[in-house]
Amino acid sequence: MQQSEFLNVVMPFKDKLFRLAKRLLVSTEEAEDATQEILLKLWSKNKVMESYNNVEAFAMTMTKNFCLDRLKSKQANNLKLVHSNYAEENSGLQTQLEAKDSVDWVQKIMEDLPEQQKMVLQLRDVEQYDYDEIAEMLDMQPTAVRVALSRARKLVREKLVQKHSYGIG
Repeated sequence: MQQSEFLNVVMPFKDKLFRLAKRLLVSTEEAEDATQEILLKLWSKNKVMESYNNVEAFAMTMTKNFCLDRLKSKQANNLKLVHSNYAEENSGLQTQLEAKDSVDWVQKIMEDLPEQQKMVLQLRDVEQYDYDEIAEMLDMQPTAVRVALSRARKLVREKLVQKHSYGIG
């Protein structure tokens, strides 16, 4: 695979790799480093990648595994919590603050989910993968993906209702 061909194949989904890494690692800097590492690994495997039917699924699986390994390593102690800024142009400060608060709260809830539920929710609701693709990436049955997604959404919903009913808690 030539460099230009590689870029045409990989670049359309590099942002998805970053978002998955960010969801798992939380820190923007760590996610950027992880994404760069994955892209380098993909480049080093570019001859082998020609045989893969779904390069994107392969790359997402590599990203998931890399991030989980990173979290398990001693480097996990050095990770910093860095929340992304959310701002909507042309809206009032109050609306921006409320939106940012909601996004931060959902991110916090997602961080506390079990690892499998966190990944399924990220891949389905944020990255918009279908159930079969997620099942392939996470080495699960599609029905197990649906169950994990349902449980994750239920937990997020319960925590949001609890927050809005009782205040921050």
